[in-house]
Amino acid sequence: MKILIAEDDATSRALLTAVLKKSGHDVVETRTGTEAWEVLRSPAPPRLAILDWMMPDMDGLEVIRRVRALHAEQTANATAPAAAVRVYLILLTTKTDKADIVAGLNAGADDYLGKPYHQGELNARVECGRRMVEMKDALDAKVEELRRALDQIKTLRGILPICAHCKKIRDDAGYWNQLETFIRDRSEAEFSHGICPECVRTLYPQLGEKKTRNGP
Repeated sequence: MKILIAEDDATSRALLTAVLKKSGHDVVETRTGTEAWEVLRSPAPPRLAILDWMMPDMDGLEVIRRVRALHAEQTANATAPAAAVRVYLILLTTKTDKADIVAGLNAGADDYLGKPYHQGELNARVECGRRMVEMKDALDAKVEELRRALDQIKTLRGILPICAHCKKIRDDAGYWNQLETFIRDRSEAEFSHGICPECVRTLYPQLGEKKTRNGP
Protein backbone atom coordinates (compact mmCIF):
# COMPACT_ATOMS: atom_id res chain seq x y z
CA MET A 1 0.00 0.00 0.00
CA LYS A 2 1.23 3.52 -0.77
CA ILE A 3 1.59 5.53 2.44
CA LEU A 4 2.53 9.17 2.85
CA ILE A 5 4.49 10.21 5.91
CA ALA A 6 4.96 13.83 6.98
CA GLU A 7 7.71 14.20 9.58
CA ASP A 8 10.15 17.10 9.86
CA ASP A 9 12.66 15.25 12.04
CA ALA A 10 15.07 13.35 9.77
CA THR A 11 15.78 10.55 12.26
CA SER A 12 12.10 9.95 13.05
CA ARG A 13 11.25 10.07 9.34
CA ALA A 14 13.94 7.53 8.47
CA LEU A 15 12.79 5.16 11.24
CA LEU A 16 9.15 5.47 10.23
CA THR A 17 10.04 4.82 6.59
CA ALA A 18 12.13 1.77 7.50
CA VAL A 19 9.33 0.21 9.59
CA LEU A 20 6.73 0.72 6.88
CA LYS A 21 8.93 -0.54 4.05
CA LYS A 22 9.81 -3.61 6.09
CA SER A 23 6.07 -4.36 6.23
CA GLY A 24 5.90 -4.14 2.43
CA HIS A 25 4.48 -0.65 1.99
CA ASP A 26 5.47 1.93 -0.62
CA VAL A 27 6.41 5.11 1.25
CA VAL A 28 6.17 8.72 0.07
CA GLU A 29 8.28 10.94 2.34
CA THR A 30 7.54 14.61 3.05
CA ARG A 31 9.23 16.93 5.53
CA THR A 32 6.67 19.68 6.03
CA GLY A 33 2.93 20.14 6.17
CA THR A 34 2.99 22.06 2.91
CA GLU A 35 4.76 19.22 1.11
CA ALA A 36 2.27 16.73 2.53
CA TRP A 37 -0.66 18.89 1.46
CA GLU A 38 0.64 19.18 -2.09
CA VAL A 39 0.84 15.38 -2.37
CA LEU A 40 -2.53 14.76 -0.74
CA ARG A 41 -4.33 17.27 -2.97
CA SER A 42 -3.08 15.56 -6.15
CA PRO A 43 -5.56 13.62 -8.34
CA ALA A 44 -4.29 10.23 -7.11
CA PRO A 45 -2.98 10.68 -3.54
CA PRO A 46 -1.74 7.85 -1.29
CA ARG A 47 -4.74 6.27 0.41
CA LEU A 48 -3.17 6.42 3.87
CA ALA A 49 -1.10 9.16 5.49
CA ILE A 50 0.76 9.44 8.79
CA LEU A 51 1.11 13.09 9.77
CA ASP A 52 3.22 14.52 12.57
CA TRP A 53 1.23 17.09 14.51
CA MET A 54 4.09 19.57 15.00
CA MET A 55 5.66 20.58 11.68
CA PRO A 56 7.01 23.83 10.25
CA ASP A 57 4.82 26.12 8.10
CA MET A 58 1.71 23.93 8.42
CA ASP A 59 1.00 21.52 11.26
CA GLY A 60 -0.59 18.13 10.91
CA LEU A 61 -3.95 19.34 12.19
CA GLU A 62 -4.19 21.97 9.45
CA VAL A 63 -3.23 19.42 6.80
CA ILE A 64 -6.04 17.17 8.03
CA ARG A 65 -8.59 19.99 7.94
CA ARG A 66 -7.62 20.88 4.37
CA VAL A 67 -7.74 17.27 3.20
CA ARG A 68 -11.21 16.78 4.69
CA ALA A 69 -12.47 20.05 3.22
CA LEU A 70 -11.15 19.06 -0.20
CA HIS A 71 -12.84 15.66 0.01
CA ALA A 72 -16.15 17.28 0.98
CA GLU A 73 -15.91 19.63 -2.00
CA GLN A 74 -15.04 16.81 -4.40
CA THR A 75 -17.91 14.69 -3.08
CA ALA A 76 -20.39 17.55 -3.50
CA ASN A 77 -19.27 18.31 -7.07
CA ALA A 78 -18.68 14.77 -8.34
CA THR A 79 -21.21 13.11 -10.65
CA ALA A 80 -20.49 9.88 -8.76
CA PRO A 81 -19.62 10.73 -5.11
CA ALA A 82 -17.66 7.52 -4.77
CA ALA A 83 -15.15 8.94 -7.27
CA ALA A 84 -13.87 11.36 -4.60
CA VAL A 85 -10.82 9.78 -2.95
CA ARG A 86 -10.87 9.69 0.84
CA VAL A 87 -7.50 9.36 2.57
CA TYR A 88 -7.16 7.50 5.87
CA LEU A 89 -5.29 9.88 8.18
CA ILE A 90 -3.24 8.90 11.24
CA LEU A 91 -2.04 11.72 13.47
CA LEU A 92 1.40 11.18 15.00
CA THR A 93 1.98 13.24 18.15
CA THR A 94 3.74 13.64 21.46
CA LYS A 95 0.55 15.20 22.83
CA THR A 96 -1.15 12.81 25.21
CA ASP A 97 -3.73 15.10 26.79
CA LYS A 98 -7.28 13.89 26.13
CA ALA A 99 -8.33 17.33 24.92
CA ASP A 100 -5.57 17.26 22.28
CA ILE A 101 -6.60 13.79 21.13
CA VAL A 102 -10.21 14.91 20.86
CA ALA A 103 -9.12 17.99 18.88
CA GLY A 104 -7.19 15.81 16.45
CA LEU A 105 -10.09 13.43 15.90
CA ASN A 106 -12.56 16.30 15.55
CA ALA A 107 -10.33 17.85 12.89
CA GLY A 108 -10.85 14.71 10.80
CA ALA A 109 -8.11 12.28 11.84
CA ASP A 110 -9.15 8.64 11.61
CA ASP A 111 -6.66 7.51 14.25
CA TYR A 112 -3.74 8.77 16.30
CA LEU A 113 -0.45 7.33 17.47
CA GLY A 114 1.56 8.70 20.37
CA LYS A 115 5.31 9.27 20.34
CA PRO A 116 7.39 7.33 21.10
CA TYR A 117 5.44 4.57 19.39
CA HIS A 118 5.84 0.81 19.50
CA GLN A 119 6.56 -0.66 16.06
CA GLY A 120 3.98 -3.37 16.58
CA GLU A 121 1.32 -0.79 17.41
CA LEU A 122 2.28 1.25 14.35
CA ASN A 123 1.91 -1.77 12.08
CA ALA A 124 -1.39 -2.71 13.71
CA ARG A 125 -2.87 0.76 13.22
CA VAL A 126 -1.66 0.90 9.62
CA GLU A 127 -3.18 -2.53 8.99
CA CYS A 128 -6.45 -1.33 10.46
CA GLY A 129 -6.32 1.67 8.13
CA ARG A 130 -5.61 -0.56 5.14
CA ARG A 131 -8.65 -2.70 5.94
CA MET A 132 -10.84 0.38 6.27
CA VAL A 133 -9.64 1.70 2.89
CA GLU A 134 -10.36 -1.63 1.21
CA MET A 135 -13.81 -1.84 2.82
CA LYS A 136 -14.67 1.66 1.64
CA ASP A 137 -13.45 0.90 -1.88
CA ALA A 138 -15.63 -2.23 -1.97
CA LEU A 139 -18.62 -0.28 -0.67
CA ASP A 140 -18.07 2.52 -3.18
CA ALA A 141 -17.92 -0.03 -5.99
CA LYS A 142 -21.27 -1.48 -4.89
CA VAL A 143 -22.82 1.98 -4.60
CA GLU A 144 -21.60 2.92 -8.09
CA GLU A 145 -22.92 -0.37 -9.49
CA LEU A 146 -26.30 0.34 -7.88
CA ARG A 147 -26.28 3.92 -9.20
CA ARG A 148 -25.66 2.72 -12.75
CA ALA A 149 -28.44 0.15 -12.41
CA LEU A 150 -30.88 2.78 -11.13
CA ASP A 151 -29.99 5.08 -14.03
CA GLN A 152 -31.20 2.37 -16.40
CA ILE A 153 -34.49 1.78 -14.62
CA LYS A 154 -37.49 3.77 -15.79
CA THR A 155 -40.78 3.64 -13.91
CA LEU A 156 -44.28 4.98 -14.53
CA ARG A 157 -45.93 6.78 -11.64
CA GLY A 158 -48.96 8.95 -11.05
CA ILE A 159 -52.23 9.39 -12.95
CA LEU A 160 -52.03 8.91 -16.72
CA PRO A 161 -54.59 10.82 -18.89
CA ILE A 162 -55.88 8.17 -21.30
CA CYS A 163 -58.52 8.47 -24.00
CA ALA A 164 -61.54 6.31 -23.15
CA HIS A 165 -62.09 5.52 -26.83
CA CYS A 166 -58.77 5.08 -28.62
CA LYS A 167 -56.66 4.48 -25.47
CA LYS A 168 -54.02 7.07 -26.41
CA ILE A 169 -52.17 8.68 -23.51
CA ARG A 170 -51.49 12.40 -23.17
CA ASP A 171 -47.89 13.27 -22.24
CA ASP A 172 -46.65 16.27 -20.23
CA ALA A 173 -46.32 18.35 -23.40
CA GLY A 174 -49.99 17.80 -24.29
CA TYR A 175 -49.42 15.35 -27.15
CA TRP A 176 -51.44 12.17 -27.43
CA ASN A 177 -49.35 9.02 -27.92
CA GLN A 178 -50.16 5.46 -28.75
CA LEU A 179 -50.23 3.40 -25.57
CA GLU A 180 -47.27 1.25 -26.57
CA THR A 181 -45.22 4.30 -27.61
CA PHE A 182 -45.84 6.04 -24.32
CA ILE A 183 -44.88 3.00 -22.24
CA ARG A 184 -41.87 2.10 -24.40
CA ASP A 185 -40.40 5.60 -24.06
CA ARG A 186 -40.77 5.58 -20.28
CA SER A 187 -39.83 2.04 -19.34
CA GLU A 188 -37.70 -0.90 -20.40
CA ALA A 189 -40.73 -2.72 -21.86
CA GLU A 190 -40.86 -3.73 -25.52
CA PHE A 191 -43.91 -4.86 -27.45
CA SER A 192 -44.76 -7.65 -29.85
CA HIS A 193 -48.15 -7.38 -31.50
CA GLY A 194 -50.90 -9.96 -31.82
CA ILE A 195 -54.71 -10.14 -31.77
CA CYS A 196 -56.70 -11.33 -28.80
CA PRO A 197 -59.61 -13.78 -29.29
CA GLU A 198 -62.24 -11.12 -28.61
CA CYS A 199 -60.85 -8.85 -31.33
CA VAL A 200 -60.64 -11.76 -33.73
CA ARG A 201 -64.37 -12.39 -33.26
CA THR A 202 -65.17 -8.68 -33.68
CA LEU A 203 -62.85 -7.77 -36.55
CA TYR A 204 -62.57 -11.09 -38.38
CA PRO A 205 -65.84 -12.97 -37.78
CA GLN A 206 -65.19 -15.12 -40.82
CA LEU A 207 -62.19 -16.63 -39.07
CA GLY A 208 -64.38 -17.57 -36.13
CA GLU A 209 -67.01 -19.10 -38.43
CA LYS A 210 -64.37 -21.08 -40.29
CA LYS A 211 -63.05 -22.41 -37.00
CA THR A 212 -66.58 -23.42 -35.95
CA ARG A 213 -67.21 -25.24 -39.25
CA ASN A 214 -63.94 -27.07 -39.05
CA GLY A 215 -64.39 -27.98 -35.41
CA PRO A 216 -62.08 -27.12 -32.50
